[in-house]
Amino acid sequence: MEETSKSHELDDYFTSAMALTESGVPRVPTRYILPPSQRPMLSPSIATDTISLPVIDLSLLHDPLLRPCVIHEIELACKGFGFFQIINHGVPSSVVNDAVDAATRFFDLSADEKMHLVSNNFHDPVRYGTSINHSTDKVYYWRDFIKHYSHPLSKWIDLWPSNPPCYKEKMGKYAEATHVLHKQAIEAISESLGLEKTYLQEEIEEGSQVMAVNCYPVCPEPEMALGMPPHSDFGSLTILLQSGQGLEMMDSNKKWVSVPYIEGALIVLLGDQIEVMSNGIYKSMIHRVTVNKDFKRLSFASLHSLPMQKKISPAPQLVNEDRPAAYGEFSFNDFLDFVSSNDITQQRFIDTLKK
Repeated sequence: MEETSKSHELDDYFTSAMALTESGVPRVPTRYILPPSQRPMLSPSIATDTISLPVIDLSLLHDPLLRPCVIHEIELACKGFGFFQIINHGVPSSVVNDAVDAATRFFDLSADEKMHLVSNNFHDPVRYGTSINHSTDKVYYWRDFIKHYSHPLSKWIDLWPSNPPCYKEKMGKYAEATHVLHKQAIEAISESLGLEKTYLQEEIEEGSQVMAVNCYPVCPEPEMALGMPPHSDFGSLTILLQSGQGLEMMDSNKKWVSVPYIEGALIVLLGDQIEVMSNGIYKSMIHRVTVNKDFKRLSFASLHSLPMQKKISPAPQLVNEDRPAAYGEFSFNDFLDFVSSNDITQQRFIDTLKK
């Protein structure tokens, strides 16, 4: 009886973006329409044509002679953009393709199949939803998602969706591969700051990984809505896989720049924890997601963070008289508490930490 009651309660306010697309709505419902000043400009901006976005061959890190050059490239990318694309990253294309197949099958399930995973609780280890928080968002965002804790895999995988039957195996292999990749990337970024590459080694091994698998369905009026609002990620790094173009970053002139889609590449985005750890030398990347009226887009954001309760603060080696500590400390748990009760479109979490 209690489960039935909960289901009706959810039905009252939960309609996924995918369900709207499948119903054939000719226009975006009012609750998805952004104020005019926040709507995306879908024609290419001038900045897109003039800016050169970094692509780094990660395999060269393994060559002792070339590693210093790659570390320097990463330093320039982190200072200039807060992100870089990586090729030859070591995640097999078969693992990527299998994960995309599993995600596609999951989102193609009937609404009833997915409803038992719906939750508004940001602390839940597995959560299906739409928008950011469908119970509190003033404006909805045109996406559906399934999020699940992913490291250590053995601790969480039993809680993942059992339907489609291939989901756990295929998504599990991708999660493990991105965890290894995260370790390589964080070592290189630590080196680029002049720290030991093992600076965060223990925190990485004990840290958390949240896999956010996003579906951005076809949208009848993409100029009126967004898939995700402007935000930065809370963690150390996000490793992003996208099935097509849709990611935009804010450049140093506060202009939105479309991040090119490179088949087979992954994107490494700096999160708030790296901004704090670097004492502001590197900044977390502000980004948003546009939607499309012609095709559905999938993205996998592998969000890596220090352990739930572990506080991060500026690295002592990067604090001195000329550059005093510019941030207070925080943990992943602090971020979850903030996002549970605040509108991230009105205030970034990291701004609450600045001294």
